[in-house]
Amino acid sequence: MIKKYALILCSFLFSLTINAQVGFTFNEGNKYRQQIKFRLINNLIVIPLEINGKELSFILDTGVNKTILFNLFENDSISLLNTRNVKLRGLGNGDAVDALISKKNTFKIKNLVSTNETIYVVLNDYFDLSSKMGTTIHGIIGYSLLKNVIVKINYKSKRIHFYNPKTFTYRKCKKCETIPFKFYRKKPYINAEVLLDTIGGTFTKVKLLVDSGGSDAVWLFENSKKSIRTPKRFFNDILGEGLSGPIFGNRSRVPKFKLGRFVIKSPTVSFLDSASTHNARKFKARNGSVGGGVLSRFKVWIDYPHKKITLKKNGSLSAGFNYNMSGLDVVYNGKELVKEEVLEKFTSVYGKEELNRNSVAFVTSYSFNFKPSFVIRHVLKNSAAEKAGVLKGDIILKINGKLAHELKIEDITHKFQERDKKKIRITIKRNGVKMKFEFRLLKKI
Repeated sequence: MIKKYALILCSFLFSLTINAQVGFTFNEGNKYRQQIKFRLINNLIVIPLEINGKELSFILDTGVNKTILFNLFENDSISLLNTRNVKLRGLGNGDAVDALISKKNTFKIKNLVSTNETIYVVLNDYFDLSSKMGTTIHGIIGYSLLKNVIVKINYKSKRIHFYNPKTFTYRKCKKCETIPFKFYRKKPYINAEVLLDTIGGTFTKVKLLVDSGGSDAVWLFENSKKSIRTPKRFFNDILGEGLSGPIFGNRSRVPKFKLGRFVIKSPTVSFLDSASTHNARKFKARNGSVGGGVLSRFKVWIDYPHKKITLKKNGSLSAGFNYNMSGLDVVYNGKELVKEEVLEKFTSVYGKEELNRNSVAFVTSYSFNFKPSFVIRHVLKNSAAEKAGVLKGDIILKINGKLAHELKIEDITHKFQERDKKKIRITIKRNGVKMKFEFRLLKKI
């Protein structure tokens, strides 16, 4: 899947500065490499990160230069060292937000350890990533983890290898493409090319932030170059959440997108105006971002020490780029008590379970269990769902015959991306009343 919660983590730009840190190093038990598994949710990489002895879940985000903690529950409490109050400002037109800065913390990922880490703690979780991703997400980490290591990300196997740059040797790879990084404020940028119009066939050169913390394929900033304008076929879509509320942009497609030798056909591209990207445009050379929607189609080596990224295509490179055709922005809504049947299967006089077609099952009792709940956060204007009568705040009970609590957030998103004209039957609860709606997915681009 390509979009679904196109998270704007990449756009944090703070006026604060921090002292140089030693960063992550390999401990004595393993001086050369380290491997971990990760969860891939909506094209975003979720890794376990231990902070001062407490394991938390963080998004690995090349688009941020600070480690940010924004979601702690009572059971996740950790000790933060040397704290003081600060103000942070992010994407959008919202006011600066209250936060804490904490220094000299110990971070650990298996045998990778850093004992002098600075972390910013946002006191209110404006992004509410946990609800968007359907699992607890505590924060984001980027530069501090990546600056001293070479990282190989295998999106297919969901494994990350960390290598010591002093001992790592690249294997010869004729199918690989290496592109140099240019760093600005500790964030990596690469050169790419985009074909914006089939007429003429001229590619526009662009400089893009490499943003593993964005689930979209490509973002382009309108008018950052004269040729970068929203194509004629587009629709306004929700791209993520900013400090001032939802971020909207024009979702469209372009004929081709090039990363080195790799040509990606008909990717979805979001075009953002200057108002929503004011802070992100402070780097005048920047024209947008390339996110997880593209990166996940490669095996990726991220090499901050040598300022380069290496790409090797995987089987999904030529797959199509889908998007949410329902107009519904669905998020996790915590857990609710669900009444479930407990079945007792009929058994024969010999005490063995009857496995033939004539076996009978009886409902003997009910159990009440806490199950995931999902709520509609936004409904796009003039979308198929809005025209059918679905409203913001509706709690989803069932989609196409499948109980919502049996689904994950990515399952719901997938149902809204499957194909044009697919019928969606949705049962919701509104003010305690169950209601049913039907609509068809509508392909707009």
